[in-house]
Amino acid sequence: MSIFVSEPGRPIGTRLPDVLRGRRVGNVSELAESQPINPERGEATDAEFQLAAQSGRHRALEEYGAAAAGERKEQRPYLPISSIFTPAVYTLPASATVAEAITTMSEQGANHLVVTADTHVAGLVAQQWLLAWLHEHQGDAMSQSLIHIELPAFLTASPETDAHQLARLMLAHRLNAALVVDSHNEPVGVVTSTDYLRLYASADGQQGSV
Repeated sequence: MSIFVSEPGRPIGTRLPDVLRGRRVGNVSELAESQPINPERGEATDAEFQLAAQSGRHRALEEYGAAAAGERKEQRPYLPISSIFTPAVYTLPASATVAEAITTMSEQGANHLVVTADTHVAGLVAQQWLLAWLHEHQGDAMSQSLIHIELPAFLTASPETDAHQLARLMLAHRLNAALVVDSHNEPVGVVTSTDYLRLYASADGQQGSV
């Protein structure tokens, strides 16, 4: 899966890119062919085919993991995000206030929150960003609802995304975190600059210099 950037905006509906929102399935009750079939390119709608494809990806990752077991992670040409991201995900509805968001982060010891709108991913906010927003607005900012705030841009990747490629894009967009979603567009983790620091700090060849 590629890496996608969601532009800044208010958390109304899903803010995931169009390509991640699922493809509409046409009326299957009609026998007439709606458009010519291209045997070289098709969009899978069969559940069994999709399941098989998903299984194939996981099997490929397992085989890669076994083959690369002798290599240090940071030196592998392909390193899936699933091997380094933080699986803990904390969500909060867009109707929540800034105060509730900060309280949730404090109670959970989390630095990032996934903001949802009608169960859809509507944003990813960092504690540092929220504190900077509070400092800028002050007044009754703590009681402000997230739905009325333009949330920052965020990156979206899948567990199979190459960690090296994601790191380059995080640097290019000056973002210190990315949201990891599964094949159903459900958040399954967050990868941060801390995860990358932990990766390199744990490498045998880097321990001395760190």
